[in-house]
Amino acid sequence: MSTSEEKILRAFENKDWNEIKTHDSWHIFKIMSEFVQGFEKLSEIGPCVSIFGSARTKPDNKYYKLAEEIAYKLTQIGYGVITGGGPGIMEAGNKGAKLGGGKSVGVNIVLEFEQHPNPYIDLDKMINFDYFFVRKVMFMKYAQGFIALPGGFGTFDELFEAITLIQTDKIARFPIVLVGRDYWQGLMEWIKKSVLAEEHNVAAADLDLFHLVDTADEAVEHIHAFYQKYVHKPNF
Repeated sequence: MSTSEEKILRAFENKDWNEIKTHDSWHIFKIMSEFVQGFEKLSEIGPCVSIFGSARTKPDNKYYKLAEEIAYKLTQIGYGVITGGGPGIMEAGNKGAKLGGGKSVGVNIVLEFEQHPNPYIDLDKMINFDYFFVRKVMFMKYAQGFIALPGGFGTFDELFEAITLIQTDKIARFPIVLVGRDYWQGLMEWIKKSVLAEEHNVAAADLDLFHLVDTADEAVEHIHAFYQKYVHKPNF
């Protein structure tokens, strides 16, 4: 536990509400500094696609190899790759981008377990964040598309936030690709049956906000085809 954490814990134990209030106010400056750092580093990276997936996926897993292939092929049509900067699928994405000679960006989150920057990130394009919500803003603002491979709660969080922001017109539409029908099909069927047909909690058109594929070529082609019809937004 850090000195600042010990200090705030003692404040709670002593019910020192002024100390607690002051501590919360100072967090604003830490949050601001992370936004400034992110904006300054990522504002000049050019068009990139974010690749998401589990940090626990091993290099011999088919989805690791698939993420690497997707990233490589994205670089061959002019895109850089943004990942969460850690191991697993994120490492595969950065590795593929590096092998393809493209930009390899890592927006790493500082955790006490399982997350450390992978070695395939461009040194001048690696950023560490303490706050998940700041990190997600960077994904949304500077990505021209999302490609989600099998992952856990973090992957679901990033995926559904992107869908929600597009659905509610808070950000411009960009292509979202889910890779691996075997993994995602059950979730898609539940959304269609329970969320749409039974409870009417989404519109049928909302299901068009994402696209399900199995291969690297399909994933890259969906991104490419989207931007044959739409111009890249000037968010980089």
